[in-house]
Amino acid sequence: MKNKNMFKVLATASILAMATMPIMTSAQVATPVAINNEPGIIVNKMKSLAGTMGQITEFVNDRTGKFITVTGHGLAPSDQSEIILSITKDTKIIDSKGNRVPLKSIIDEQKVVKAFYSANITKSLPARGIALTLVVQDQSFTAIDGTVTDVLEDGIMVEGLDIYSSYENNVLLRFADNAQIIDQNGQAIKASEIQKGMIVRAFYGPAVTMSLPPQATTNYVVVNTTIEDPIKETKPGTDGVITNIADHKITVMGNPTENGGVNYVILTVDENTQIISQDGSSLDIEDLKEDIQVTATYGEMMLAIFPAQTHADKIVIKETKSHKVEGTIVASDRISDGQVYVNVGSDESTTNDVVLNISEDTKVVSMDGGETELKAGMIIKAYHSPQMTRSLPGITNAEIVVIMN
Repeated sequence: MKNKNMFKVLATASILAMATMPIMTSAQVATPVAINNEPGIIVNKMKSLAGTMGQITEFVNDRTGKFITVTGHGLAPSDQSEIILSITKDTKIIDSKGNRVPLKSIIDEQKVVKAFYSANITKSLPARGIALTLVVQDQSFTAIDGTVTDVLEDGIMVEGLDIYSSYENNVLLRFADNAQIIDQNGQAIKASEIQKGMIVRAFYGPAVTMSLPPQATTNYVVVNTTIEDPIKETKPGTDGVITNIADHKITVMGNPTENGGVNYVILTVDENTQIISQDGSSLDIEDLKEDIQVTATYGEMMLAIFPAQTHADKIVIKETKSHKVEGTIVASDRISDGQVYVNVGSDESTTNDVVLNISEDTKVVSMDGGETELKAGMIIKAYHSPQMTRSLPGITNAEIVVIMN
């Protein structure tokens, strides 16, 4: 897992098109923030400079200079959502009261900054420029790149990746009264124009509920209003998790795709297998790892044994590692209907135990093809949602449960 301070988001073409706003060709050049002799008083506001608001996601300090990458959203539609800025001796780094702030503390504490820079920026992706002033914000936020999976009267459900941690996320976002919503061209749109299937980058927080799914308020959303029709896959397949890799074969457990398939399959992977990422980039067999989520498609012919075995025609690797627990289901008076208590590690400690919510969306697979009703005494491997309550034991939604015995 990449360091949260040093990540690079893998984005789909839609996200890149949305996040990369038109590059400024001109801007009014203003004097950087002037700080009065009296501490904490800012005289000049930087209203006419280009700026980006976000977290510092990369820091480089070598013989060529000191550079930061700021990832977030432009202060104006024409400003950059991500930019690499040179930190010079003239760069002012201050808080909202004008007090100087060490750059290291901003990076270590993942503070949000407003980064102002000169109009002379490169046309590269991301653009490069010179930082004039960094203003540390009093409140932080995070953001998600994802797909709108549901539209509510006052918000949207978004499933995708946290742009700062790269963790998979599913969050219900309520629109703030003053929420700014713009399309991929930087034009203001109404919340009512957002539809299921649209790609968004939404900023929210710092307050997030511990519910499942988590809920938060968003005040800035960039929407790609173009809904692309995905290329329909016609072959059967399995949408799930790689649970084992051995001798150029992978074991995938999960759900059959809409074109059919099985929930438990062993697939041979060779030079004829197409392996790609979600954005269509070509990958290699070395990119196949245990516990990652994939969609594997294959032909209709397979060995009539259990588990089914056949050749993998295509494997789409999803961008995140699954979250899992392994242990023994035990009886407990701390659960209700639709839940199982898992003694994680099958040991005497209870501090790491979890309660799994079992729903109709949970796929239960038996290693030996036996019963799939979850009972006390069963040893399981469970893949679950990244969201978990902070209670003891933690509670989360089970996605795939593999019965090992």
